[in-house]
Amino acid sequence: MDPVLSFDQVSKSYGGAPAVRELSFSVAPGTVCGFLGPNGAGKSTSLRMIAGIHAPDAGTIRLLGAPPNHKTLKRIGFLPEERGLYKKMRADAAIAYFGALKGLSGADARKRARELLEAGGLGAHRRKLVKTLSKGMAQKVQILAAIAHDPEFVILDEPFSGLDPVNQKSFEEIVRDLRARGRTVLFSTHVMEHAERLCDSIVLIAKGRKVFEGGVEEALALAPRSALVETDAGFDLAGILTTRNFSLRGAILSVAEQNLQRAEIVLETDSDSRRLLAALVEAQAPLRLFEPRKPHLHDVFVRLVGENATPAG
Repeated sequence: MDPVLSFDQVSKSYGGAPAVRELSFSVAPGTVCGFLGPNGAGKSTSLRMIAGIHAPDAGTIRLLGAPPNHKTLKRIGFLPEERGLYKKMRADAAIAYFGALKGLSGADARKRARELLEAGGLGAHRRKLVKTLSKGMAQKVQILAAIAHDPEFVILDEPFSGLDPVNQKSFEEIVRDLRARGRTVLFSTHVMEHAERLCDSIVLIAKGRKVFEGGVEEALALAPRSALVETDAGFDLAGILTTRNFSLRGAILSVAEQNLQRAEIVLETDSDSRRLLAALVEAQAPLRLFEPRKPHLHDVFVRLVGENATPAG
């Protein structure tokens, strides 16, 4: 099955400063793809090129089987990083307006707005003016406006920014529902927890270049595992680690008032956890805590972005 979106050696500069450099990736239909990277990595520029707001300087973009054009863009939903609603419109009217812009009839747009607001927990607020809504509610209305026409492909630029934890969870359910109905979602974020919970695949960029593309589990395999160990302060933990060829992540932390020392120890393989525990038991270590820690996308992010943090150009 052809990808919903593909970039092939896409580059974009502004005033001679590269924002995106030779970027290639694809998004499979019916999946949620996280477009990840630090601030200034080129995420928003890439999404604006997909939406036809900017044209690439080099390379090709294919969206729903063709270059971005009027027909393909009507089949996508786009939430830009810059939020904006007509503040004197009612919430339901704002959503219906965006639905009508994408081709829905007036009656269908109003019906769709009511359905989305009810499903999103905002049914009681549908007749309120946007300017009277809380920041989180207003942002949720804009997210619903982006999917008012039930698009095949949804592009979300930092959708969780400004949402409180309750609304973040609610929006994650919207993303899951889109996937369950066969829609494709691409969202940018620099908050790894959302990507780890929601994504089938991720694309990680730094300084405008791709540094990783693949599944979440594939990405997690790139980050070393570790174990958190606490012992009484007087125990020679450093000596045991040295003789058994274990490496520290950081330094051993001493907490004098609790008479303990704490260390995070790098585990190169899954079996290293058992080998480390066996070594500590054999040395009769006064253990207070032994906690193997699985890697998270944050660890992958730090590792890969750190390795590719040289300035573009």
